[in-house]
Amino acid sequence: MALDIDDIVTLYRTAGAARYGMEAINPEQHALQCAQHAERAGATPELVAAALLHDLGHLVAAGQPEENARNDLHEFVAIPFLRGVFGDAVIEPIRMHVDAKRYLCATLPGYRETLSPASRRSLQLQGGPFEREAAQRFIMQPFALDAVALRQWDDGAKSTTAATPGWGHYSKVLERARSIKAGMPRSRAADASSTT
Repeated sequence: MALDIDDIVTLYRTAGAARYGMEAINPEQHALQCAQHAERAGATPELVAAALLHDLGHLVAAGQPEENARNDLHEFVAIPFLRGVFGDAVIEPIRMHVDAKRYLCATLPGYRETLSPASRRSLQLQGGPFEREAAQRFIMQPFALDAVALRQWDDGAKSTTAATPGWGHYSKVLERARSIKAGMPRSRAADASSTT
């Protein structure tokens, strides 16, 4: 069953306001910070929405992960709750953001060392860094560059002191992302491949 925007906001304000796992902030703070990074980078409304909602699967999954003891596949769990409300330009970067971490660990020297301890632990549960061929296959997919950008905003969205816009602002962003219905959404990956 798809969630409407009011449902999503309520979920973040309730379940998302409780800290869990090993991170220093709660899921609501993390979501708002990640969306703010996306906006500051000039991302489309769809990609800002993806940044905001990328960890929604943690909140809708049955039970929360206990200190990162298992891989909860949160990147897939959220999809049925978002499909029908948002298009692929929102859903695909969410689905791919864990693989984007695996890609960056495989291709960007020093990246793994920048991850939080909790993110390093979850990396192992998620399959570890990609092998070279898997990394190449990943980055050739539509929306892969969007997922990589989302992942980097995700990594930087863990401040205990950051001030962000609230849900009044981001509800409007979600509405804009939902209202975009211009055929096949373009992605940064598609734009990059069209220039080569």
